[in-house]
Amino acid sequence: MGAESSVKRRLKRKMRVRKKVRGISEKPRLCVFRSGKHIYAQLIDDTKGQTLVAASSLSKDLASEIGKNGGNKKGAAIVGKAIGAAALAKGIKKIAFDRNGFLYHGRIKSLSNAARESGLQF
Repeated sequence: MGAESSVKRRLKRKMRVRKKVRGISEKPRLCVFRSGKHIYAQLIDDTKGQTLVAASSLSKDLASEIGKNGGNKKGAAIVGKAIGAAALAKGIKKIAFDRNGFLYHGRIKSLSNAARESGLQF
């Protein structure tokens, strides 16, 4: 029995969460992914298999605001506000949060709190 990598553990958690969390037109799924340098968020309608809204620390419209903060909590909060504003502009208020197997702290928590503050209901 060898040691399991952190990626494999995250993917196990991801599958556990995805069994329960589904995005529909009225309540799309907010899926978050983080890498070492950036963070990405998108609202997905799983019934159509369609991304409704997306924002990331690599977005050109957020680049001036984020600067070199793409991999920290400040950058995650900016992306959270952006995804919240874009969702409200499309008429989406309620969402299902999918942390994608990542633990709910640090950048993931910062992004979700900023999305809540911008008006999204989890």
